[in-house]
Amino acid sequence: MRIENRDLEDQDLPQGALQTLIANKQRLLAFLQHRIGSADLAAELLQDAFVKGVERGHTLREEESALAWCYRLLRNAVIDRHRRMSVERDALARLAQELSTLPDADRDLEREVCACMSDLVVTLKPEYADILRRVDLGDTRIDRVAAELGITANNAAVRLHRARQALRQRLEQMCGVCAKHGCLNCTCKDGCSG
Repeated sequence: MRIENRDLEDQDLPQGALQTLIANKQRLLAFLQHRIGSADLAAELLQDAFVKGVERGHTLREEESALAWCYRLLRNAVIDRHRRMSVERDALARLAQELSTLPDADRDLEREVCACMSDLVVTLKPEYADILRRVDLGDTRIDRVAAELGITANNAAVRLHRARQALRQRLEQMCGVCAKHGCLNCTCKDGCSG
């Protein structure tokens, strides 16, 4: 914001005081930047202080120099800024705490899907149900399952693939078109069209 001389004619801040502030702009910016840490924020605060100075020029005491008066305005602006930042940090910390106590939507969805899948898995051939429970629902690596079953990893991968296909077909039969198109709005437990 650029302050023009004609804008100052009706203000209470004496013209000489404003000229002193403008002449010391770099010192005032350095003062702010040292306390705020950001050149952009310091410039913004100084601009706001100049506006307040023009608006509140009547608060300049006769015995006080314009520069000392401006430093007082700037100290108050820095204090206010730190208070606002502290309030914002506290609010963010409270929000983070609240969010950490909310149930995790992904975990809830996973539990719901796993419950639905578990109900359908039992309707498959036992070897398909077993490998799906171990790998997809139990998070066991396919090579470990193969070793436990005494089959090759390739054979286990083929069995898992066929089990998934069988489960997909069962899901489409039980949940209808919604499952075929990937809809997560399954109503199996409420009685679906299957």
